[in-house]
Amino acid sequence: MTVLEIKNLHASVDGKSILRGVNLTVKSGETHAIMGPNGTGKSTLASVIMGHPRYEVTDGEILLDGEDVLEMETDERARAGLFLAMQAPQEVPGVTNSDFLKTAVEAHKEEKEEPFKIFDFIKNYDQAISDLKMASDVPERYLNDGFSGGEKKRNEILQMRLIKPKMAILDEIDSGLDVDALKIVGENVTEMQGDDLGMILITHYQRMLSYIKATTIHVMMKGKIVKSGGPELMKRIDSEGYDWIKEELGIDDERVITEDNEPTFLETDSLASALEK
Repeated sequence: MTVLEIKNLHASVDGKSILRGVNLTVKSGETHAIMGPNGTGKSTLASVIMGHPRYEVTDGEILLDGEDVLEMETDERARAGLFLAMQAPQEVPGVTNSDFLKTAVEAHKEEKEEPFKIFDFIKNYDQAISDLKMASDVPERYLNDGFSGGEKKRNEILQMRLIKPKMAILDEIDSGLDVDALKIVGENVTEMQGDDLGMILITHYQRMLSYIKATTIHVMMKGKIVKSGGPELMKRIDSEGYDWIKEELGIDDERVITEDNEPTFLETDSLASALEK
């Protein structure tokens, strides 16, 4: 069983405190949804877990199966089994999707001391493209280059399917998706849920949780998790919003950062960097 432990995590960017004591434990087979208004630190948490260089961790720890994640470089975190599906995947001209994924899968197989079989890779790639209803020319196209927003999100899930991480962080993969694309993405993520995978699902909306069933729902405000619960919490948020939580906890302004000031996590930071070593 894989266990991701986040203990009293504090982090800042450009001297501004963003994360202010996050505590969270996610085990294989669990899916934890983190919800909350814009600017409360949700995407920052994802970036810090993956090692965004602009963020400074000022206190706390992140452990993956007892190993200190904060001592790992970004590529080491990816090799250890962490995966980030990004809110805004970057375009990487000059690198084809197939070359990128082949190298990523090879790197993970090497880390696990498992043989890489090209025919299995091609078979799994073709099946994933079909299941995600992506264009047949995706392998030959440059990574996210010229992709629509929906294609980029599906490409993130394609990477997740082939790499098979231990712990996946899905950062607002539902944003910008129409109803049909949301259903396709949701169904594919649901198929990956199981005993070998733990997930953190960051979202603003209940609609994604209609497809991906979460073990626990967390609400983030002021840079930390302020409330946790089950489906009943999600239903109340869906019907009443977040104001009742702010009133209950005496919170006037739930934000810690504006979107304009939040750094972008480059595609090469989350996965492609793992290919450099």
